Amino acid sequence: MTPEVQLAVAMAMFLVLLVAGMSVPFAISIPAVVYLYIQGGFPALKAMGFVSWGSMDSFTLTAIPLFIFMAEVLQRSGLSFRIYNGLALLVSRIPGGLLQTNIVGCAIFASITGSTVATAASIGGVALPQLLERGYSRTLSAGSICAGGTLGCLLPPSLALIIYGTFTNTSVAKLFIAGIIPGLLLTFLFMSYIAAHALVRPAVAPRERPLFTPATFLSAVADVLPFFVLVGGTLGSIYLGLVTPTEAAAIGSVFAIVIARLWGRLTLKIFLQALNGAVQLVGNLLFIIYAAYLFSYAISFAGVGESLTNYLVHLELSRLNFFLALFVLFTVLGCLVESIGMIVITVPLLYPVLIKYGIDPIWFGIVLALFIELGAISPPIGINLFVIQSVWNGKLSDVVKGTIPFHLVMFLLLAILVVWPELALWLPAHMSR
Repeated sequence: MTPEVQLAVAMAMFLVLLVAGMSVPFAISIPAVVYLYIQGGFPALKAMGFVSWGSMDSFTLTAIPLFIFMAEVLQRSGLSFRIYNGLALLVSRIPGGLLQTNIVGCAIFASITGSTVATAASIGGVALPQLLERGYSRTLSAGSICAGGTLGCLLPPSLALIIYGTFTNTSVAKLFIAGIIPGLLLTFLFMSYIAAHALVRPAVAPRERPLFTPATFLSAVADVLPFFVLVGGTLGSIYLGLVTPTEAAAIGSVFAIVIARLWGRLTLKIFLQALNGAVQLVGNLLFIIYAAYLFSYAISFAGVGESLTNYLVHLELSRLNFFLALFVLFTVLGCLVESIGMIVITVPLLYPVLIKYGIDPIWFGIVLALFIELGAISPPIGINLFVIQSVWNGKLSDVVKGTIPFHLVMFLLLAILVVWPELALWLPAHMSR
């Protein structure tokens, strides 16, 4: 068998193991080791020790446990309730009412935690009971939180962008800043769709008329102001070149503890629970990254990346046709493989091709994050679908139905990024370093 056919067998083995219910890191590492053995026998396996060390010996990766710990502290201290309640008053007069609060709340929480699952679970647990009690559309309520939760992939500090930057040696700081404008634009598009839907069909979102006084306004601002300070301070220091993403994560974690103690219900017990939860999540995530490095090394050892690059270049596809091919590839993968799996499978293969086509790796990182967002709400294994379904104990079909319009909105943003890549590249070009 040629190396390409052997790779196809390894990929098929990965999908079979994944469908059979095997944990993602094992489903990646077992085919990688088998493929490596087929290529070079036991001598090829001797380098696994160096690969193991190299996969974790990265200063960039140290940002991941810090951001995850920050998310755990904010989530377990009950601060998501304060975010949601404050925003509910501030955006209540926009058509869509609490549905708009879902999107804005998810955007803020995502820009603090960088986690799609944490955002969907936190905001969903707070919002869905209130939405259903007040008579909002079940499908649109579920869809808005599912889609809003995906903003964690695009808005910094995105864990997906950290992993992508590690694999491609791309500046994580520039990736973070590149995601700001597309992330805010996607938030605006989500809110615009909800407003238009609510105006055309008022029954889906009863108009909210809360008591709006200076006192209630100041109370709402007090609920959300600490989070804006946290986000602005973290991202602003990165943009100005004052700190690295890892240093920003460390500073953000300290400030998250202070905010959780002053504005939330952080106790020593909750703090230890946050530490325990962060250790479990980080262990799982870094195991996936380690397995991905094994997979990447196996591909490199076999020379598949060079062969694939030469094959695609000889096809003489235009940039537009290449983008369309990527669109089909990631749309299919998004329905079958979770976000980290999409990165570790495709990036080692595609990155050399991107260089040949002259595609900016920062721009592609943002496009990849958008595809990951789509995958998070695409059946059958979109993780946000199951998070929201478990929160409200409703029908999964209702959740899927509610996300369809938001799929279309994401495709619209993808087209905009292809036509105007400056949306992602302008801010990084003006960074201090």
